[in-house]
Amino acid sequence: MTIGIGLLGLGTVGAGVAAILATPQGRHPLVADLELKRVAVRDLSRPRPVAIAEELLCTDPEAVVDDPAVEIVVEVMGGLEPARSLILRAIAAGKPVVTANKAVIARYGDEIAAAAKARGVYVLIEAAVGGGIPIIEPLKQSLGGNRIQRVSGIINGTTNYILSRMADEGADYGAVLADAQQLGYAEADPAADVQGGDAADKIAILAGLAYGGPVDRAGIATEGIDRLEARDVDYAARLGFVVKLLAVAEHVGQADDGAQQLDVRVHPTLLPKHHPLAGVHGVNNAILVEGDPVGQVMFFGPGAGAGPTASAVVADILNIAGIRQVGGPAAGLDPLLAASSWNRCRLVDGLDSHHRNYLRLLTRDEAGVIGQIGSCFGAAGVSIQSIVQYETDGPGAEIVVITHQVQEARFRGALAAITALDAVETVAACLRTL
Repeated sequence: MTIGIGLLGLGTVGAGVAAILATPQGRHPLVADLELKRVAVRDLSRPRPVAIAEELLCTDPEAVVDDPAVEIVVEVMGGLEPARSLILRAIAAGKPVVTANKAVIARYGDEIAAAAKARGVYVLIEAAVGGGIPIIEPLKQSLGGNRIQRVSGIINGTTNYILSRMADEGADYGAVLADAQQLGYAEADPAADVQGGDAADKIAILAGLAYGGPVDRAGIATEGIDRLEARDVDYAARLGFVVKLLAVAEHVGQADDGAQQLDVRVHPTLLPKHHPLAGVHGVNNAILVEGDPVGQVMFFGPGAGAGPTASAVVADILNIAGIRQVGGPAAGLDPLLAASSWNRCRLVDGLDSHHRNYLRLLTRDEAGVIGQIGSCFGAAGVSIQSIVQYETDGPGAEIVVITHQVQEARFRGALAAITALDAVETVAACLRTL
């Protein structure tokens, strides 16, 4: 039985999906039952990386959604609008949706999930996070018997490529970014990647799945790598760490009203070299899930690109196709596969979070400075793991401090006292540490 597919977008990912559907040989037998019926593109005259019959192409995405021959809508066009409206239109028409759009799901996932549940259709999102890495379904199904304590990951390939090059070559951020743009790893406007927004979208989705409820995307503390200096990457290596842009969602308790309290954040982080995520290099992604009773489970692989992302999209299409063959979704939605929530989640105040810190200070090179800094930390109740002074080319000194785990409010109090010291010229860098 043929299943009609409507494709919204024929860019990198859309072309990858079309290529898989056009070559079913050697793949799962259900792929042969999937037939591309309509494809929405921006420009009909643009050259295509994959051959598509001209009669299937159109510039009206609503026509694709509304086409009676289209039974599953695949949204790979990106952006917030019209993608959100098209997804809701498909749901209203009773058509299941597969999407790779992390921005829409991170911001409107609750609205979309509610609409899908009310209409009795699936919205599957495996390709929205981690490219070809299967992480969405494991969080919803395979790990469902666990209490998830933390989900942390390297989930932006562009920034991981830049940081890997900075660590390996001692190169400056700006030079590596220019190379990444030339190689196609970074966009002409790299802000979403290097400022952490892309990773924040993805960790919002993962946190919602891990803890059973929507997470306020706007409330996620986000810091990118665009202000990171090669000097700090070098000092981190000397101290036994690597620097990664880490996205973290951690369960920190339950409020009196029953809401799950979460610490969700994105920031450059010093990882000990023995940490499971420290060895993830280049454009690869990895997600580390820590739960009870499973312990630590890591998912690793290519996090973007036509092949990996299209693989995840087609996996979701096959999931829906398989359900249709056995009588769903009319037989009722499978709650493990369907988008659903069962908890209320609340982000904790950032000042209440607990973590270790890396601090680099530019100071005058004179006796007693380290003692004054240590006194400020001690007065605020912040324990120091190490404090090292490095030589500089100028008359001053660089002092690098790594603290033990401490409440953010206490650390900020110590930092305010330190910056007020006459001998301290500036706070050159402040990063988190695992």
